[in-house]
Amino acid sequence: MKKIKIEARLKGIMGFEMELDGHNFITDASEKIGGNNLGPRPKQLLLAGLIGCTGIDVMSILRKMKVELEDLKIQVEADNTEEHPKVYENIHLTYIFKGKNLPKKNIEKAVSLSQEKYCGVTAMLKKVTSVTYDIVIEE
Repeated sequence: MKKIKIEARLKGIMGFEMELDGHNFITDASEKIGGNNLGPRPKQLLLAGLIGCTGIDVMSILRKMKVELEDLKIQVEADNTEEHPKVYENIHLTYIFKGKNLPKKNIEKAVSLSQEKYCGVTAMLKKVTSVTYDIVIEE
């Protein structure tokens, strides 16, 4: 089992600066609740991580299938609960593929493999909420 370790240092009032694999980034709270708005909110990064994880999977699988895209856009929507702790529920991904003569069957297989087998972020989130998706193919 590989252990992951990340260290964060306070930056400003509520922000934290981190270094991960040579990349520096800051998370922070909005000014509305007393932060300095120096970076994205940590919980939103969870959704960004979901997009990144599944996107890398899908592109890797399609590359092996020799499917060439003009573009891929992935959107995520999640409902935020009203009660504390406020958590995401009903997470929905929309994959928008663009290209000429794209093989629908291969695209569906790539997304399904990511969602059902490879994406660790999806696997973790599915333990606590629903994660659904749909696929759009544009010429």
